[in-house]
Amino acid sequence: MKEIILLLLFCHVASPVTHSLKYFYTASSGVPNFPECVVIGLVDGVQIGHYDSNTKRAVPKHWMNKVIADDPQHFEWYTMRCLDDHQFLKAELQTLKQRFNQTGGVHTYQRMLGCEWDDETGDYDGYDQYGYDGEDWMVLDLKTLTWIAPTPQAVITKQNWSNDKARLTYIKYFLTQVCIDFLKKYVDYGKSTLQRTVFPSVSLLQKSPSSPVSCHATGFYPDKGMLFWTRDGEELQDLMDQGEILPNHDGTFQTSVQLDVSSVKPEDWGKYECVFQLSGVKEDIVTKLDPAVIKTNNRDPPQFPTALVIGVVGLLLLLVICIAGVFIWRRNNNGFRPANTLETSSAKAASPT
Repeated sequence: MKEIILLLLFCHVASPVTHSLKYFYTASSGVPNFPECVVIGLVDGVQIGHYDSNTKRAVPKHWMNKVIADDPQHFEWYTMRCLDDHQFLKAELQTLKQRFNQTGGVHTYQRMLGCEWDDETGDYDGYDQYGYDGEDWMVLDLKTLTWIAPTPQAVITKQNWSNDKARLTYIKYFLTQVCIDFLKKYVDYGKSTLQRTVFPSVSLLQKSPSSPVSCHATGFYPDKGMLFWTRDGEELQDLMDQGEILPNHDGTFQTSVQLDVSSVKPEDWGKYECVFQLSGVKEDIVTKLDPAVIKTNNRDPPQFPTALVIGVVGLLLLLVICIAGVFIWRRNNNGFRPANTLETSSAKAASPT
């Protein structure tokens, strides 16, 4: 279940001139009170709409509401497309459960479909990838218009899909023309959101006096940010535990980096600083390692005969549960980015068919 609801953890905003439009599908079975199918659309890592099989409607978000206001039929097309894709994914999921002789339990069949476009060079690319129960299942090589089966069990599907020339032709048309046209349109409508710069709030957090100190930055945009610790102005490597950049519900991002202070002498704390850098911005946000500003949920022991407790009630880090629907490839992390088809092809050629 965790794999289904950890949405967007690996999604990222593209570089300043490279834009992306991605659709993430999740069809599932055996999950109580969860839609059979969920679809999410993202532009440069920002959610622009979603669909689920319970409501059977595509719903716009953010600036896409203006797109729909100017073209009311646009999301009607999405709704019809999602209804068709739902039936396809549902049928494929049942086929794979039978192939693996699975009758119960939680199972997921997932897809990432999308394109990227460089607004300076005009170059573009597209990808179509599938996963089953958290493992790579099928990858499209758009250049050769061939399917690649990462596992022997997927060879049957590869053969069936390779024989469906009409579907391959449509996928190529969608990725190289429709998707690119949509992406250009959405980027134009969403400039004020996609090109904005938002600085984070930075806090120092610590569970107990013996725990690492976590520097937590939240609310920044885009996700091209770096957070690290320095000592006397030099970036540290060995004492740090770098966290991932994660999304917030409002479209901004958060990240954290921990510093092991167990070997740091009290008189040396002033030498350490947490530094946040946002791409394209010269000014850094610097926070000194100061016990007075650390927020903690540790309570100090009584200091007075009256047993009056003096302590600081700290902040709890709140992780936002994102809308379900994104893949997590446990095995080789191909999800959410174009698969390395050259390596996959080599591996496929070396394995028996």
